[in-house]
Amino acid sequence: MPRRRNRAELGYSAEINVTSLVDVVLTLLVIFMITAPMMQGGVEVKVPRARTESVPSADGLVVSIDRGGQIYVGTARVEWAQFSAMFPQLVKEKGASNVYLRADEGVPYGNVVRVLGAMKAADVASVGLIAEDDQSGS
Repeated sequence: MPRRRNRAELGYSAEINVTSLVDVVLTLLVIFMITAPMMQGGVEVKVPRARTESVPSADGLVVSIDRGGQIYVGTARVEWAQFSAMFPQLVKEKGASNVYLRADEGVPYGNVVRVLGAMKAADVASVGLIAEDDQSGS
């Protein structure tokens, strides 16, 4: 008859079962890879293509104009009258020295210039125009 071992004879195993840990990590990685593009918020704007350098997104305040001509500060929609009145105060509150303008390529040039003029009147150090990098080089 085989002899049964008691707990004292077997000892403790201090090894970690990494198989289940790897499974959990890989599952989370796949989830984050799928959801990350959906989590990028902001206003839907198709910016024009041009040879450009990348702009750090957290570097300043971003103003967007969508295809319908609606103005957004960050992701908050504002009317033109509100924008021209509140933008200088907002720049002072946020302490933003740099502001960036993202305008849809279908927005009339006059609307872009009007918003750009209001941004420049707010006494910011620089106003940048955001465009999509043109990889073709044309």
